[in-house]
Amino acid sequence: MLVRVRADAEITGGWRAHLSLSFAQQGGRTVLARREHSGPLTVQRPFHPEGPAGACHVYLLHPPGGVVGGDVLDVAIHAGLDSRVLITTPAANRLYRSAGPCAQLTQTLRVDMGAQLEWLPQPTIAFAGVHARVATRVDLAPGGRFIGWEILCLGRPDSGERYAGRLGMALELWQDGAPLWLERARYDGTALLDASFGLRGHCVSGTLLAAPVAAEEILGAVRAAMEAHPGVLAGASTVDGVLALRVLGFQAETVQRALADAWAVLRPALFGRPALAPRIWAT
Repeated sequence: MLVRVRADAEITGGWRAHLSLSFAQQGGRTVLARREHSGPLTVQRPFHPEGPAGACHVYLLHPPGGVVGGDVLDVAIHAGLDSRVLITTPAANRLYRSAGPCAQLTQTLRVDMGAQLEWLPQPTIAFAGVHARVATRVDLAPGGRFIGWEILCLGRPDSGERYAGRLGMALELWQDGAPLWLERARYDGTALLDASFGLRGHCVSGTLLAAPVAAEEILGAVRAAMEAHPGVLAGASTVDGVLALRVLGFQAETVQRALADAWAVLRPALFGRPALAPRIWAT
């Protein structure tokens, strides 16, 4: 399924790019059955580090290395019947300073019956002066399974750059046409960064969603895994079969490590396979 981004008067100039990937189960292994792309979005050759029956690993590539004002990027992933798919990126995504126009990134993920999709991109870094909107929607068919995260770093703490800009974020999880998780956030200026109801002074936030999760022992195991990360604030809960984990920190790498440990707990529980971290994370 390919989602088209509506033209907007405030989105002018910049790259126009889309990437549509469909995966299918063929001969006992998951393959990339269809790929369509235009503009600077593509993928590396898929591979199977877990063996033929394991997940098909794919790295999304954006050769410009970042998103600037006016860019419109559209990514659509379809995990077909009984497929096993893991998607990540080779580096952090960067939302650069804008001279005025808004950048827009839309990500639509569809998971068919019996399919398993892991959406594990590396962090998104929002530079000071950003003007962007990022929207991610996951559609689960009955029997579909999903683990995914979004990590956002506001500003560049290692460079002493404090965030200031306009950024809208949306994260949605639907199952069989019914909403399970709907989230909106606007980071306009710095007020939300310091507020007690916001980021509490932290510049990095991470959200992990996993579904379906029904067993309380899985939630307990995720919470226990977070105890090994005293450098972050973390909280996990379940609602309507969705496990949600929130992590706040001061470094993107610290937050990503915490989420990766939660993923290492969830993957065997939900997918029946041990966690094998993508090799690109170690480079």
